[in-house]
This record gives sequence, structure tokens and C-alpha cells, in this order.
Amino acid sequence: MSTLADSRLTGSARASDATPSLRLRGLRKAYADVVAVDGLDLEVARGECFGLLGPNGAGKTTTIEICEGLTAPDAGSVELLGLKWHTGANELRQRIGIQLQETQFPDKLKVVEVLRLFRSFFRRGITVEESIHIAQLEEKRNSRVGSLSGGQKQRLAMACALVSDPELLFLDEPTTGLDPQARRHLWDLVDGLKQAGRTIILTTHYMEEAERLCDRVAIMDHGKIIALGTPQQLIASVGGEHIVEFAIGGHASEDGQVDTGALTAIPGVQSHRVDASVHQLLVSELHTAVPRIIAALGEQGLHLSELRTHSATLDDVFVRLTGRNLRDE
Repeated sequence: MSTLADSRLTGSARASDATPSLRLRGLRKAYADVVAVDGLDLEVARGECFGLLGPNGAGKTTTIEICEGLTAPDAGSVELLGLKWHTGANELRQRIGIQLQETQFPDKLKVVEVLRLFRSFFRRGITVEESIHIAQLEEKRNSRVGSLSGGQKQRLAMACALVSDPELLFLDEPTTGLDPQARRHLWDLVDGLKQAGRTIILTTHYMEEAERLCDRVAIMDHGKIIALGTPQQLIASVGGEHIVEFAIGGHASEDGQVDTGALTAIPGVQSHRVDASVHQLLVSELHTAVPRIIAALGEQGLHLSELRTHSATLDDVFVRLTGRNLRDE
């Protein structure tokens, strides 16, 4: 499989590491009475893969569109690669790459024709053939866009974002709607970009995606950043290492019979919540907590219909911070 480490992408080497790739100060945007972005401060370092996480409506896409120069903020400042849109728009357009949530290409154009068109917009960059190779579209170079699968269209959109050899790349939920195989193909492509030292700003609501790809992540909710750090730091911040999930008798009506106080009194159990009739316990010592949880339920005369465990994830961080799942609408 090809990687960008073998390509001629060199944009990150053109700029000083001293200046952040992105600096936001007091960013705000409202639509009528809805505040989409609420006083955002953020910096992204050169060569960093940075993730913006949050449910639909959290303000991720609005933030990215402001950074990309597609939407004007109501207040605050935006600085990319040491430049601002109102004074350096022409240069910025040559130095950043953008993949939107959904990109519409004319169905009748061939893959190679689309890439030739996009390459013509930039003074410098990689060749069309190199972009085809990077996106693993060699077998589809002469296929018409209308015949491509969803994953192939996403790789084409990525290739279009890369033809200028950008120093800074924005990826707005690039794998939404893709099947697992297509999603992993896109992950491999982003991995290659990271190896090449590219600065990437990624929005997603897939936890596995963020944990695998991002050096740091910011969790957004209601237009604000409510947590910021490496995935490992954020997961450690919830105070537990594992999640124990169980259901009682398979009936939602029985949830009220559980003595939750007895469960949270067990040593190592940090918190309890119920989601769609499934009880979730955040625990720090799985091997000692699980037998005690089962024993406590047995003492209450309750029978388990389900029991499973998993390591804490960024989704659990979001649940702990907001009381709802990251992918809730």
C-alpha cells in the first residue's frame, strides 16, 4: 500500500515550526438566536493531527468553515500559517487543502479530468499522477465519477485537497457514511499524511477514528471546548479505566429495581448511568469490581440478561462530561 512518506508532499517543510498552523482567539458565530461557536480559543501546532469531536450541532463544522474562509465570524480572530483571511486570502488558498463533508463532482467527468481541473487552480503542487497514486485510484483513473463507490469518491475528494501540496489540511468528517472497509482505507491515507509531517485538522464523531489518528483532540459541545488533550489524557481524566455494562431481565420496566447506591458504594466504581435500559458503571479495577457487582445484583434478587466490559473511550469521556453520548443528535 502506498504511503505519503514516499511522495513529494513537502508543504510542512516550507514553514517555520515556531508559528502555530492555526490560532483562534475569541471566535464567535451565531445564527439568529442559536450560538454555533461561543468564544473559542485554540492553537494547533505544526505537524499535528488535531481532532475536533462532538455531536451534530456542537459547532465543529461552523468552526472549520470559519477557519477555511468559507464563513465570516461575528467576533474573534483567525490566523492560519501566520496569515489572516482579510489580508492574505490569495496566499492562504494556495497553501491549505480542504475536504468538505460532501463534495459534488460532475458525474460525467473522469477521475483524471477532475484532478487536472483542480491542479490547474494552483501555482505549485504535486502532479495529477502522484495524486492518483496517493489516493490509490490507479484502477479508476479513467472511470467516470458517477460510477465510483462512496469510498472512492471520498478518496477522490482527498486527492483534490492534496494536489496543491498543502501545508495545512482540513478534513471535515471525511468518513461519515462510509462502510467499515472504505473508512479504514481513508484512515490509511490520513496515516500516510501524518508520516509525511502534514498538519491535519479533522472533525469527526467516530471515537475509534479520533483515538487512532489524532495527536490531540478537543471535545466541543454547544459551541465551546469542554475538554482538550491527547486521547490518553482525556480517557484518564474520567477517573476510571473500564466500563461495565449490564441489563436486568431484558425489560426496561425493571430498571427501577436496581439499588444504584449499593453499586456505586462498591470500591472502584466511579459512577453509574442508564442508557436505553442498559446500566453503565465506570470502574477503575475491573477484576475486583465485576464479581462484587454481580454479587450485589444477586443480593437484590436481580438476574442479568447481558453483561459486557470494555476499556474507557473518548465516548465515555463525553458521556461523563455531558451526560449524553457523543453521537446523539
